[in-house]
Amino acid sequence: MTPAEAIARGCLRLLAGLGHAPVEELTLANGRRADIAAIAPSGEIVIVEIKSGVPDFRADGKWHDYLDFCDTFYFAVGERFPRELLPLDVGLIIADRFGGTLLRQSPASPLAPARRKAMTARIARVAALKLMRIRDPDFDPDRPEGGLPL
Repeated sequence: MTPAEAIARGCLRLLAGLGHAPVEELTLANGRRADIAAIAPSGEIVIVEIKSGVPDFRADGKWHDYLDFCDTFYFAVGERFPRELLPLDVGLIIADRFGGTLLRQSPASPLAPARRKAMTARIARVAALKLMRIRDPDFDPDRPEGGLPL
């Protein structure tokens, strides 16, 4: 398991434990791909950007592009990540393969109702298709009728 995979696993466990419904690798309407997106019990949309190390963080300036698609935004990093590098105006999760801890709550920036509806539908669709692929590995959602013989 890579460091990023370990952080993702712990973060997913944390979010699920908080009652959120998380999915990995959600492509947003602007073409960016969020590492984790989740629907909170309140209906809030949460996006988590995983940073496995300082070079990864410094090379990635695209995280601002996620802010228009969530109510709350978090960085998730490993315990040894130098926290002073991270901006103070977003949430912070420390995670490893066993779980995660919410160190800093994200300030809320409520989405417009139409955007929230679109994001909720997008997360639900991605989750359903991921489940379908687990049940039927031959299923291809990009082909008519899933690429299955009729």
